[in-house]
Amino acid sequence: MLRKEISTCYEKRMFTPMGSFRLKRRIIYLSDRNFMMMKSELSERNPLRHLGLNMEILKENAGFGAVMAPAGVGKTALLVQIALQAMMKEFSVFHVSLNDPIHKVTLWYDEILQDLTRAYSMERVQDLREDILLHRFIMTFHVDDFSVPKLEERLNDLIVQNIFQPQILIIDGLHFNDQAESFLAALKVLAEKYRFFVWFSVHIHREEEKAKSGIPFSIDGLQHYFQMILEIEERGGYLSLQAIKGGDGAAAAEKKLRLDPTTMLITG
Repeated sequence: MLRKEISTCYEKRMFTPMGSFRLKRRIIYLSDRNFMMMKSELSERNPLRHLGLNMEILKENAGFGAVMAPAGVGKTALLVQIALQAMMKEFSVFHVSLNDPIHKVTLWYDEILQDLTRAYSMERVQDLREDILLHRFIMTFHVDDFSVPKLEERLNDLIVQNIFQPQILIIDGLHFNDQAESFLAALKVLAEKYRFFVWFSVHIHREEEKAKSGIPFSIDGLQHYFQMILEIEERGGYLSLQAIKGGDGAAAAEKKLRLDPTTMLITG
């Protein structure tokens, strides 16, 4: 079988004492055909397709999406699965965590990728990991200090130095309180400026009363900011997943999408 030598960078990002940024280089050897086939197979088996998640359309709209669920029900795991599928399609994902340190976020990615790729050899999975990590950048902020100007400053530093140009932004851990609307309005301007789509985790309370839209009253007044809202709901012994705004909710209901409570992977 023909093999092609590919020089690539995998994620060894670090700041030097002088503040400069460098990437460690490594040569990996891949069979192009097998490698692309694996990525295609993973995309085809991806149950997120049934929710109508078209990354190209979402990115071009510079809109907002939300994963809504009570605490401990799988919001971060679902966001990571959305990110991994985007990275396999070579979208650049900028992951902002307001709760967890970088090593914990990285562990989420590693564990979910491992569960998604159990049918493949370790060598092929490692090749895939090194390839898609080119399309991910993780940054943490303290939730109380996080603001749109601070985010733009960090993003601008990366963009002007040609280090990273995000197409999808994930914000995990934002508090949707009284200041949320002003934050979303400012972030909308930033998203349109840089042309990226933003995914949020949204914490809701169990047994919280909902409006006719199916969205809890606590955030129903903000729904006009969101192009897509996904809900993870506890139902007996399993976790259901549905699109309650945008996407293809009917297809998701027909497929009866669920989250495996052990691996937090989407099944359907």
